[in-house]
Amino acid sequence: MTIGDLLDRRAIALRVTATTKRQALTVVAEVAARTLKLDPVQALDALLAREVMGSTGVGRGVAIPHARIVGLDAVHAVVARLEKPIDFDALDGEPVDLLVALFAPPQAGSDHLRALARVSRLLRQTEVREQLRQAHSADAIMALLVRETPSAAA
Repeated sequence: MTIGDLLDRRAIALRVTATTKRQALTVVAEVAARTLKLDPVQALDALLAREVMGSTGVGRGVAIPHARIVGLDAVHAVVARLEKPIDFDALDGEPVDLLVALFAPPQAGSDHLRALARVSRLLRQTEVREQLRQAHSADAIMALLVRETPSAAA
């Protein structure tokens, strides 16, 4: 399984305008709500609750927000690329412009953790981050994530 397997093409948002972490997470929650048939307030509340435990900004301009949501049947991803990097309280102090959010059912313990590890491992690769930043369409991002390298697999 690749990250592309967790991602619906409609769950990719390019050119997102946000000036705060909350605004960025609101967009992610709205995309998740639209594509996964979720309540956007519930999705945002779950993402914000996770951020209270510690920032999901992992460094190098990347954040991996994640939440468990009742009603989901599997782990799903949402990708958002911000027009301008924002402060996300990332571990390295750098602003964030790439978000790959994961939404999982409460009972998806190991699947959720494997998906987090897979996304983290993939986004540590400089080439992948740059390709995501340069992609001109959702189709290009989808193609990149579907063909992720075997070394990025968890």
